[in-house]
Amino acid sequence: MSDHPHIEAALAILATLGLPRAQQNERSALCLLALLGLTPELAWAKASNPLMGITPMMDFSRAYYGKHYAPNTRETFRRQTMHQFVAAGIALYNPDNPARPVNSPKAVYQIEPEALALLRAFGSRAWKRKLESYLSSREGLAAHYAKPREAVCIPVRITEGKQIRLSPGEHSALIKAIVEEFASRFVPGGALIYAGDTGEKWGYFADVALRGLGVRVDAHGKMPDVVIHDTKRDWLILVEAVTSHGPVDGKRHDELARLFAASSAGLVFVTAFPTRALMARYVSEIAWETEVWVADAPTHLIHFNGSRFLGPYQ
Repeated sequence: MSDHPHIEAALAILATLGLPRAQQNERSALCLLALLGLTPELAWAKASNPLMGITPMMDFSRAYYGKHYAPNTRETFRRQTMHQFVAAGIALYNPDNPARPVNSPKAVYQIEPEALALLRAFGSRAWKRKLESYLSSREGLAAHYAKPREAVCIPVRITEGKQIRLSPGEHSALIKAIVEEFASRFVPGGALIYAGDTGEKWGYFADVALRGLGVRVDAHGKMPDVVIHDTKRDWLILVEAVTSHGPVDGKRHDELARLFAASSAGLVFVTAFPTRALMARYVSEIAWETEVWVADAPTHLIHFNGSRFLGPYQ
């Protein structure tokens, strides 16, 4: 079934709709077919609009078109196809619950209603007319559907009068607390260098400032969740936000030390938790010579051994 007409048609449609070349591939074509519930025996006029997660899309591709994708390619589907579908207004993200966290295993996509109406006409006499009408209105559709997504994002104040917005979810809420609560108490006047986002890996990144400290990080660098430059003491504060994944343990400490080895500023390693109850689950893993901050007790800092309190080690 590798050369099924539906796959070829979906590829042609993606090109016609102006999707970037990086999304004009078999993977993206199969995602489109999955969003339409279009199995090989169905005509385009029978396309539907099921709610589909990434894993069900991969299962659909295997079951109906004989295309097998390894489980570790889920992020490729999400970041290299579905993200662009949503940005283009072709697909909706979590239309049943826009406030669902980006990294939720329950995340789903659905074909946008106007796109569904258009694609049901593929191959018919009405296709060209409907396509022209759709293309003339698609930019407005993308902007329209961006509004509810923006409304549920979490605002994070960077400096007075300046803020960024992170994808909804517990992890982003903790990053907000780190930037607004931890930094104001323990790194007053510090400059935010980086804040990660579960939806967009580079939520905020002052890369020029980081290069000024001697550090160059590419898109493959496994950044901590938050990086703050303590300009007064010339420390680089590296913070991991723990809501579901582990703290700065020995392995992560070594990874970060290597990633920021060229830094002219001293390195300080911090693990942040939303609650003391969650911290208790990980306390045996936390590396020595690091700090721990808990959002539900924001005025306190826990130091894990060593000869100094909140400072870089040589």
